[in-house]
Amino acid sequence: MNSIVRIAPQADADFRAAMRHLVGGVSVITVGRGSEISGMTVTSVSSLAVDPPSVIVSINRGASSWPLLQSERAFGVNIPAADQLEIVERFAGKGGLKGAERFAGADWRKRITGVPLLVGALAAIDCEVEEIIERHSHAIVIGRVLHLDVGPTAAALAYWQGGYVAVDRDEDMARLAALSVPNPPSRS
Repeated sequence: MNSIVRIAPQADADFRAAMRHLVGGVSVITVGRGSEISGMTVTSVSSLAVDPPSVIVSINRGASSWPLLQSERAFGVNIPAADQLEIVERFAGKGGLKGAERFAGADWRKRITGVPLLVGALAAIDCEVEEIIERHSHAIVIGRVLHLDVGPTAAALAYWQGGYVAVDRDEDMARLAALSVPNPPSRS
């Protein structure tokens, strides 16, 4: 039995506030080919399986990139380095840029599907759409990985409490070590 749950306006605000506590990995989804390209910043990418390599991304069906993803049936998952924050913000809509304008000022390459993949990203994954499951305002897109480029290890970006946070394993581990309480001496 399926039931529909309606959330009151205040509950909607509470839900958004609750989700701000969830730390999300930042990715730039790219779609389209040639001059018909677009993209968006998301925190909804996850691995689905290793065999075959596949990912899941949740996409708002109201996004300007949605029609291109539906028609082209291919997309890129670009996991940016922390020093690529300007690109992330551009694809999140900062500055009001749309479509191909968002790609300016960065280097892009194409692999099997022809969608733009970010040069210098921690990882750039070329995917073909395997399945789309539409639910509510969003669609769950399952993508089969056709090619991936893995960049050098560097600081990554996370999204938390409405802002971007750089995560650097080496620097953050050193900070944690400096703040940690030493182990008490053992009693023999």
